Parts: sequence; C-alpha cells; structure tokens
Amino acid sequence: MKIVSIAISKKKGTRKARVEEAWLIQDHGFKGDAHGGPWHRQVSFLAAESIDKARQDGLDVTFGDFAENIATSGIDWHKVPVGTRVKLGKSALVEITQIGKECHNRCAIYYLAGDCIMPREGIFARVLAGGKIRCGDTVAMIR
Repeated sequence: MKIVSIAISKKKGTRKARVEEAWLIQDHGFKGDAHGGPWHRQVSFLAAESIDKARQDGLDVTFGDFAENIATSGIDWHKVPVGTRVKLGKSALVEITQIGKECHNRCAIYYLAGDCIMPREGIFARVLAGGKIRCGDTVAMIR
C-alpha cells in the first residue's frame, strides 16, 4: 500500500495540481491546499484503481482531476471504517472521518471530466500529526 499521487489546489471545486511532496499540518490539512482548515475533511483520498476504472470507462482523467489530495494503490478504501488511523510516510497520521460525500451541485470537475467519483468513492480524514509526505511513501492502517 503506497501513495502514488499527491495533489493540491488553491481553490475548492477545481482539479488539483500534482506535486512530488507536500507538508501535512496537524489539525489543518495540506499546506497551500484550499480544503485545509478546522473541519473533518482536511484531506481526501481516492484509490488509484478507481481513477484507472474511470479512465477505462472512457473519461479523460488522471491523478488530481477529481480534486483528491492523495491517490493510493493497494487499498480498498470502502472497507476502511470511519475512525481508522492511517500512517502516511514516516511521521504523518490521519484519522478517517467520512466515506463519500453529498454533492449539492455539480462541480467544475463533473463538467470537465464528465463525472465525479469523489461523492461515491472519496474518503476524507483529519490530520492528527503532520509531516512531509512523498509519492512512493507507504500507507499503513493503524486500527
């Protein structure tokens, strides 16, 4: 289980730009990301396998296009219960707070990509311990 993509954006509701590494800040989220702040959805996750499936279904998408912060390989996020703690890299720790989300309006991502899988397949977390993470870092479940 590992991080295959990290992405951040300055605005909500837009595709995120990929970066090789980024700083997670305790009780905030990613440094420089619009979704950071004192709430329960500081960081978003999506399985790389879900992005691959969307591509196979005909969508012209890549990492960051669904506004996910972290794409991972080898994790079926829907089987990870709310409350699970997840270690990212050497020192960062997050706690899963929400599985999926309600979209009240179709966002820019829906119109650009033709669909948005985050409401169905996105996972959200709050940052318990910050630290630098990089693409290729391991992901470990701590129950």
